Amino acid sequence: MASDDEIEKTQEERKKMEKQLESLTELTFDTDLYGDSDKASYFPSIPATEEEETHDAEVIPRRNFQSYTGHDVAVPINNSNDAGDNEVVTSRRIIDREDDYRRRRLNQILSPDRHDAFAAGEKTPDPSVRSYADIMRDEALKREREETIRLISKKKKEEEEAGKAAPVAEKEKSQQNQQQKRRNRWDQNQNLEEGGVKKSKTSDWDAPDSNAMTPGRWDATPTPGRVVDATPGRRNRWDETPTPGRLVDSDATPGGVTPGGVTPGGATWDATPKLSGGITPTPKRQRSRWDETPATMGSVTPLPGATPAAAYTPGVTPVGGVELATPTPGALQGSFTPEQYNLLRWERDIEERNRPLTDEELDAMFPQEGYKVLDPPASYVPIRTPARKLLATPTPLGTPLYQIPEENRGQQFDVPKEAPGGLPFMKPEDYQYFGALLNEENEEELSPDEQKERKIMKLLLKVKNGTPPQRKTALRQLTDKAREFGAGPLFNRILPLLMQPTLEDQERHLLVKVIDRVLYKLDELVRPYVHKILVVIEPLLIDEDYYARVEGREIISNLSKAAGLATMIAAMRPDIDNIDEYVRNTTARAFSVVASALGIPALLPFLKAVCQSKKSWQARHTGIKIVQQIAILIGCAVLPHLRSLVEIIEHGLNDENQKVRTITALSLAALAEAAAPYGIESFDSVLKPLWKGIRQHRGKVLAAFLKAIGFIIPLMEALYASYYTKEVMLILIREFQSPDEEMKKIVLKVVKQCVSTEGVEAEYIRTDILPEFFRNFWVRRMALDRRNYKQLVETTVEIANKVGVADIVGRIVEDLKDESEPYRRMVMETIEKVVTNLGSSDIDARLEELLIDGILYAFQEQTSDDANVMLNGFGAVVNSLGQRVKPYLPQICGTIKWRLNNKSAKVRQQAADLISRIAVVMKQCHEEQLMGHLGVVLYEYLGEEYPEVLGSILGALKSIVNVIGMTKMTPPIKDLLPRLTPILKNRHEKVQENCIDLVGRIADRGAEFVPAREWMRICFELLEMLKAHKKGIRRATVNTFGYIAKAIGPQDVLATLLNNLKVQERQNRVCTTVAIAIVAETCSPFTVLPALMNEYRVPELNVQNGVLKSLSFLFEYIGEMGKDYIYAVTPLLEDALMDRDLVHRQTAASAVKHMALGVAGLGCEDALVHLLNYVWPNIFETSPHVINAVMEAIEGMRVALGSAVVLNYCLQGLFHPARKVREVYWKIYNSLYIGAQDALVAAYPSLEDEHNNVYSRSELMMFI
Repeated sequence: MASDDEIEKTQEERKKMEKQLESLTELTFDTDLYGDSDKASYFPSIPATEEEETHDAEVIPRRNFQSYTGHDVAVPINNSNDAGDNEVVTSRRIIDREDDYRRRRLNQILSPDRHDAFAAGEKTPDPSVRSYADIMRDEALKREREETIRLISKKKKEEEEAGKAAPVAEKEKSQQNQQQKRRNRWDQNQNLEEGGVKKSKTSDWDAPDSNAMTPGRWDATPTPGRVVDATPGRRNRWDETPTPGRLVDSDATPGGVTPGGVTPGGATWDATPKLSGGITPTPKRQRSRWDETPATMGSVTPLPGATPAAAYTPGVTPVGGVELATPTPGALQGSFTPEQYNLLRWERDIEERNRPLTDEELDAMFPQEGYKVLDPPASYVPIRTPARKLLATPTPLGTPLYQIPEENRGQQFDVPKEAPGGLPFMKPEDYQYFGALLNEENEEELSPDEQKERKIMKLLLKVKNGTPPQRKTALRQLTDKAREFGAGPLFNRILPLLMQPTLEDQERHLLVKVIDRVLYKLDELVRPYVHKILVVIEPLLIDEDYYARVEGREIISNLSKAAGLATMIAAMRPDIDNIDEYVRNTTARAFSVVASALGIPALLPFLKAVCQSKKSWQARHTGIKIVQQIAILIGCAVLPHLRSLVEIIEHGLNDENQKVRTITALSLAALAEAAAPYGIESFDSVLKPLWKGIRQHRGKVLAAFLKAIGFIIPLMEALYASYYTKEVMLILIREFQSPDEEMKKIVLKVVKQCVSTEGVEAEYIRTDILPEFFRNFWVRRMALDRRNYKQLVETTVEIANKVGVADIVGRIVEDLKDESEPYRRMVMETIEKVVTNLGSSDIDARLEELLIDGILYAFQEQTSDDANVMLNGFGAVVNSLGQRVKPYLPQICGTIKWRLNNKSAKVRQQAADLISRIAVVMKQCHEEQLMGHLGVVLYEYLGEEYPEVLGSILGALKSIVNVIGMTKMTPPIKDLLPRLTPILKNRHEKVQENCIDLVGRIADRGAEFVPAREWMRICFELLEMLKAHKKGIRRATVNTFGYIAKAIGPQDVLATLLNNLKVQERQNRVCTTVAIAIVAETCSPFTVLPALMNEYRVPELNVQNGVLKSLSFLFEYIGEMGKDYIYAVTPLLEDALMDRDLVHRQTAASAVKHMALGVAGLGCEDALVHLLNYVWPNIFETSPHVINAVMEAIEGMRVALGSAVVLNYCLQGLFHPARKVREVYWKIYNSLYIGAQDALVAAYPSLEDEHNNVYSRSELMMFI
């Protein structure tokens, strides 16, 4: 038999062979092209937080979106990219893409309803509803608890350290034999061991750690039977019922010493209990856990009269029992698995063998003489059940036999139950919220409240899981009946759904939409639920998704308008100094939204009070953060309130707490950024503390102070800016060497701001800043962190704007040949931006050579370039140098040709892209021959299999054709175009777009080189491209039809297009109508109109609508040419405007509009009046699209016929007895009045003057 090793080896070999076979049969593709790119590096939205802002909590780095998790929230996300794990499920659940910080939202609890002081008025608040005072008390208690726990843990730590130090101290003492000094608190433990009994003069905190001995005030309720070395009589303030049967230390102080077991002397809850004499008991040496008798062994002396089985814990269920409940025989009978049955059989068998021997058996074993039978003690009760049985699963009484299990009809199986009454599919996680809907109860039997609950649940389920029509109607019902349902039932159903851990983005969006709509309807009824709603909505403000953040702001804004400022403050005030940093962060953001909704002045007094809070630094910190968030949120709208906001927070720069100082500086930075370039006078008061601060502080605080200064300097006048920049530069240059990434980012930002300010001279930058700047920042390490890289490039570009191209490029051009690719990429990006901004006139011949050499090296040596940095850089430098590139072009083209033949698709694609970038420069350098050669090379590569590369090759060909012209093009156009026709079938967007552009260009400029049959073939291919998703492709296609029609005459093209009107697909038909209109425009309408009008006779709706739409576009495009064709199409439009089909009338009305606008003032009024008579009866249509088209047609008539004519039509109905009729006429009159107020004066009827009103128009009468 083969050994295990051999088996494993053969298995591995077989796997290898299978893999090889797979590689032969399966489709392989180039990972460079097809999405082996690191999707995690993409940013799905604008970051939720300020980049520089740091949470108190450590923010976990972002994870891949492609992750798969189980239901458990706590399980860390499995993100292994193993080879075997190819089917990665992209989860849509919110929780799967949240980091640990954002996931803290699930720890928040939905608070109970709160007291609404406005609704209650003078009434005493209901004790069951929490008032503001209750909440503040709770918060204070939480803070006190947190502080106590912190102090206890600190004290424990100190004691541990003291314990470690004790043996060392003993050693020293024995060596020195000195008299003992006065003891300090660290010697406490030694004293106790020596047995020295002393009177306690120390504070509570100096007492031996009560937490180690007695359960603390915050401990969980003690478990029965737990061994505690504690003073037994000592009662805990939270122990309502004394716990029976606690095993206690035999030598501890008995409870009887203090009556009732109460701690004497009114001592505080955490002091050491004292004896009646006021003496601290000597705790004996701490007992080892091994010294105790195991509680479960049943060997404790039984108490008289107790059930022997549980003698060691009288009155308490045995430890380890299932759910700690005594099983009753009745509850235990049920069906058994064969395994359980066998287990019971074996157990009974063993018990039978191990049972105690009876007297008869003993008599049979032992001789009768010589032995005396002793009587057991009176108190002895034998243990009938061994200890292992106490811990085992209780067995039912009697022999278990098989029973047919009763069918439980209510049981939920894996297959989800069909929801009754047309409700949508329910996910397993929805059962806990909507499970009640599965019980088909008779709704009439339910109470009104229950019916309401059920109705709300149904509607919410439809919104969450339903089809779009179901959602729409459910949303409408929820909105309309919101006040009838009431705020309580609604929010108590909606908000828990939003806290669901398995919620998906779309579901959250829909539920938030429900809240938004409902809020609008409920208005002031929402007040008791404000905090509840905030708990759910605030996390949206720090979501990764930009739209989620916008949604969150909208809801909080509407909520604050509905509930009012007082309620919002009352709801959010307790959270301002919450112990959890997450809550404070989200509250600050929510407050900023409230401020922007209700106006900053309304919130200023409250902010002032919060920012000056004496009690807690957290409140001050949050208050100042609110100001920062207000500035970020409303931007330049802070200007009117800038001075007051700065005054509120300025004292924070000198706060004793470091975090408060930091956030103050960051808030000032945000205010200055929002106010730029105004408002320097508001910052006068903070300049001095900021300048003092940058000299005193280090680390994070210094970074924040520097950031504030960086944003304030650009607001100053040139003279001051120059002075302050020189002052701050000393600190900045010192901090250039800081190893901290955050500091580097801020220093770079500040340098950029200072340098860009006018008043800072180029010479100063050259001499004082540049040497240190390049030495410290232009190092490889900076290219590795994306944010640093970006900031460094921006700062260097800003410096270049001041000191010129040569200085900067000269310093970094050598680095284009650096061996680190990220660093080369950073250099290239900088050079590209600098050269694009400033041109290359400063670059001398030597630098030019170095530059070309460098970019060629960097371009050839790159391995991956997702962002096309090298390509863009190469293109920018070559285009900037212009004709100076001529000597280098042969070398560049050689590189391109060589790379076009590379096996990597990415390299080929880049080479082709580079041709399209430099084609214009090659033309400037008169290198037509070289370009012709490149054209032939590209033509040979048109068989490229990768669509991305093929798209780039077509783009390169297009750029060459554009530059070189049709006649000089090699290969000749007649050979090139037939090669392009099959490529039009390619469905890849990039290929389609570039191919259609190239074909269109040839059709426009060189149609004569290609036979008409080829153009017709292309026409048929183009029809398919009208289905493209991308608008650019459809537009290019439609234009190409125009060029082809111009080249080969409209008839054939038109026939193809008219046939296409018969298809079902709407988008296709619309594009066809546009193409027909464009053909008419390029080839004159008379070539198209006869065929088009003839097509209208086909009795098919789609075709007729298509013809009308074509006419509409046609008259829109041809404009004034329409005057020659208006009489020809009038009969057709007459027919269409009388058609029963709404769409006919709508399209005809829009054709009339374009026609009227085109022929305005060209003497076609008779035809227009005739058409107006057909348009007018449609004014009473209800369909929104039709009524829009009709109103626009009447507007067009107003322009063409004059407002007086339309007013005559209008006057007849303005005072009609029916309201619906009047409304329509007044609507028309209003648009007339808006459009031609002055022209109507002459058209009003002549009325007699009244004694108050004068209606005569003397100027008009005089003119007439």
